Amino acid sequence: MHPTLQFATQTALKTGEILSKYFSLSGLESRFKADHTVVTEADLAADEFIKSSIKVNYPKDLIITEESAQEIDHIDQPIWVIDPLDGTTNFSLGLPIWGISIARVVNQKPETAAIYFPRLNELYSSQLGEGAELNGNKISTKGLQKNSANGFFTCCTRTHRNYNISVPYKTRIFGSAAYDLCAVARGSAIVGFQATPKIWDIAAGWLLIQESGGVVEVMDGPEPFPLEGATNYNERSFPTIMAADLPLAQKMREYVQHNNK
Repeated sequence: MHPTLQFATQTALKTGEILSKYFSLSGLESRFKADHTVVTEADLAADEFIKSSIKVNYPKDLIITEESAQEIDHIDQPIWVIDPLDGTTNFSLGLPIWGISIARVVNQKPETAAIYFPRLNELYSSQLGEGAELNGNKISTKGLQKNSANGFFTCCTRTHRNYNISVPYKTRIFGSAAYDLCAVARGSAIVGFQATPKIWDIAAGWLLIQESGGVVEVMDGPEPFPLEGATNYNERSFPTIMAADLPLAQKMREYVQHNNK
């Protein structure tokens, strides 16, 4: 295994242990951030652990996390893009779909990805040019099957507010952007949509989709990669993205209409 990927996966696993201890507690303290999303003390503990691990092992690298996003000026350096707890609302409600999303961006594009869902025992990993894996087994996206009666697509609640989606498949909203992308990468979901994601919502999943044979397309705006300098990523949301295998992604556009159009 590539040493950077090994570090990312081990860090995700150790962070999962930390979060699992908080998950078993009742009365977990939570508050709302400025964008009205939930943050708990578990988020902050996981965030601090991941940052300290990176600083010890990759002291020259920069870090962007959901809990401590900052403006990045020197994008020529490797940048870690972290969501220490993706699916915080699920976590705070005792639901099992939540995880840790870790990506290392080199030359402004994701090169290493590790996404771990402790309660599901699912560890997704990918290194640029080496494919994508779930628990050590290769995974791949899938296109339309002859029998797609059980096919489904994933999205977030904002997707339906912003778009009229007439895709002829069932809808699943998991409450975790990372899990939505992982479901597509492993071939469980046919296609996935994410409306106005933050960079840490999609950085690791972006690479995972590409390395599993799929594509991530931006529906109506600028691409999130390559990363840009002098950008406060805490304040920046991206346009809706769609993840699928290439032939299906091209076909899906005809089923999606922006509500403002």
